[in-house]
Amino acid sequence: MRIRSIVKRTTLIVRDMAASVRWYEHVLGMSVWLDTEYVLSGEGIAAGSPGDRTHLVIMKAEHDKIGMIGLLQWLDPPLPAPEIDWSVGYGTPVFVVETDDAAELARRAEELGARIKTRERHFTVTGAGGQIRHLKGTVVYDPDGHIFECNQVLRIEQPPNSERSSA
Repeated sequence: MRIRSIVKRTTLIVRDMAASVRWYEHVLGMSVWLDTEYVLSGEGIAAGSPGDRTHLVIMKAEHDKIGMIGLLQWLDPPLPAPEIDWSVGYGTPVFVVETDDAAELARRAEELGARIKTRERHFTVTGAGGQIRHLKGTVVYDPDGHIFECNQVLRIEQPPNSERSSA
């Protein structure tokens, strides 16, 4: 029997909830889906201790079930924040976002003082079905150093040997 799964949400630990919510709303166009405080039991998450008070905000994009991002901040006691490591390596997630305006997304990130790795680049990728996708992309970091590769689809070409191209 095959196990069926979908990834609904990724939860990120943040230093400043207000700054993070502002970034996800202004830069990625997400909205607040849930905003609540939790007292940890010590069993559900691999951080913190029983009795820690946390603040969880779940940000929603376009889909009602997948692609959500949870933002989690320790309130009491506060979780000490390490220096941000701007490098990419093992254990570093890279979030890939499809956007309808990569240039505007980069402008908005810059407006909030976000670090930008790549302002704008044009490139092509070949999809699993052989389609050639022409993209415009930007790579930005959220306030806590999480990396977002944000791509805008400019056009899609069918592979030369596809049924569609012979019609």
